[in-house]
Amino acid sequence: MPITELAPVSKFILLEPVSWLTFNQLLQDLGEKRGIRLAYCQGTLEIMTPLGEHEHNNRFLERLIYTTVDILNLEIKSLGSLTLRVNRLEKGIEPDSCFYLQNESIVRHKQDIDLNVDPPPDLVIEIDITSSSLDKLAIYGALGVPEIWRYDGRTLQAYLWNGAQQIYETSEQSLALHPLKVKDLTVFLRQSLQDGETATIRQFRQWLIEQLGEGE
Repeated sequence: MPITELAPVSKFILLEPVSWLTFNQLLQDLGEKRGIRLAYCQGTLEIMTPLGEHEHNNRFLERLIYTTVDILNLEIKSLGSLTLRVNRLEKGIEPDSCFYLQNESIVRHKQDIDLNVDPPPDLVIEIDITSSSLDKLAIYGALGVPEIWRYDGRTLQAYLWNGAQQIYETSEQSLALHPLKVKDLTVFLRQSLQDGETATIRQFRQWLIEQLGEGE
């Protein structure tokens, strides 16, 4: 089985061919408490180990989302790096973070999500500073995820699923957290490294309240 290693900021290992059965057995053997994330697409398995820069951006984006949800008075169900997979497609992926917003009430009572019967998360975060070798957008599209936020270390970009054309299209505004303009969050990601996370969250909260007031 050939192994291809890609360079950090996140560390990747690519394995192929790997069967769907092996992928599912690996998930079971590794369990939930682990430091790696897996992605699988029809015979190709990618193993990713997130490093410091990756994790900081992911966790701080989560805090920005929680703050936004609080201000907008929305319910949210956060499921972290939940394994998203559909057996008939033989595709699976573990996002950096995922959230239910529009469909929160449908899955609120559930501790285990099964995409073979449950709706996919409404919003997924992908920190992709070192580009993945797999086409993750294609995997998410096949699984029916309507919105992805992707941060490449420079810009945060929203991708919304266009069902008619079966592609993701970039968007300035979030669908799940409308009317938030996703690219505006980039400055707060950088600011957190200078001013500290707590101070930046306070500033973000005030900024967002002002933005929403101007939009009325």
